Amino acid sequence: MFDDWMQRYEYMIELGKSLPLIDERYKIEENLIKGCQSKVWVHAELKGDKLTFTADSDAIITKGIVAILIRAFSNQHPSDIIEADTQFIDEIGLKEHLSPTRANGLVSMIKQLKMYAVAYQTQLN
Repeated sequence: MFDDWMQRYEYMIELGKSLPLIDERYKIEENLIKGCQSKVWVHAELKGDKLTFTADSDAIITKGIVAILIRAFSNQHPSDIIEADTQFIDEIGLKEHLSPTRANGLVSMIKQLKMYAVAYQTQLN
């Protein structure tokens, strides 16, 4: 879709700007993603049998990264999130174009979204 990584970064920044923002009351320590260089807050809410995520970050690129993940995982059944293959991240080459600390943060974000899914799946059972 894009010729170079600068265009991809610009697109990620745009995605970050369109991110459904977390309500200020959820920007608390418990919702911070551990392992991220930047501050990233994620809130999960079960609506019916689907999990919906909202998020925010204090860094523009990180906000774009979490926006990609939320687009992929939000409005999904928790079991689908748990079983989701995150190969698409490798296929788009995202990890290899991030600094090591941002790549670690990406892994932490995915783990946290899946942990929310596990927690909500147990409520559905």
